[in-house]
Amino acid sequence: MKFSNNLIKAKFVKRYKRFFSEHILENGQLVTAHCPNTGAMTGVAKEGITSWLSESHDPKRKLKWTWELTQEKNTIVGVNTHNPNKIIQEAINNNEIKELLNYKSLKREVKYGVNSKIDIFLQDDNKSDCYVEIKNVHLSRKKGVAEFPDGITSRGTKHLKELANVAQDGGRAVMLYLIQRNDCNYFKIAEDIDVEYGKAFIDALNAGVEVICLDTILNTNGINIGKNIKLVNK
Repeated sequence: MKFSNNLIKAKFVKRYKRFFSEHILENGQLVTAHCPNTGAMTGVAKEGITSWLSESHDPKRKLKWTWELTQEKNTIVGVNTHNPNKIIQEAINNNEIKELLNYKSLKREVKYGVNSKIDIFLQDDNKSDCYVEIKNVHLSRKKGVAEFPDGITSRGTKHLKELANVAQDGGRAVMLYLIQRNDCNYFKIAEDIDVEYGKAFIDALNAGVEVICLDTILNTNGINIGKNIKLVNK
């Protein structure tokens, strides 16, 4: 996935009201940017760190800036949670995810379960319907280990339960964690942050839900999938 315009380098100041963030551009100008991440953003929203913003010239937008990337030490991290679905759809269409090859039809935001929408729905005449839920991952509290979630997520727990139901009913259910950083070799569930999510994850595995963990190759030009990351239980 390529960014539509060149990103602008800045320095992060603060985040407030969940959807707003302030940054200082290199020319010294203080700007307010949309924060497309409703999570806790643990570790990637520290005052003074480098950030990169995209700029929109759409007159209908209230904020022309969007916070896309940040830099944690020497690692660039993607913080825009709207991007993973685009990245994965592009990768599936380009046959870059070996676990999700050879489906004829791909749809986004298809209703299923109890008042839920699946991120990506794959169909083929010769295969079971495939439900793919995508989660953005940016948290890394231990060197080389990516974690999810970074805060309590009742919505995420609901999604795991919905996927478990799909698997139990004979469908193919996939939980895909896209790690928007490339300095990790392992992925784990942060059970200490959200106990209920941790329990739901184990229940989903036992029900037959598949788990795919992918890191990314990212820079200020764009973000693409990278290598498979090993899931560890502890």
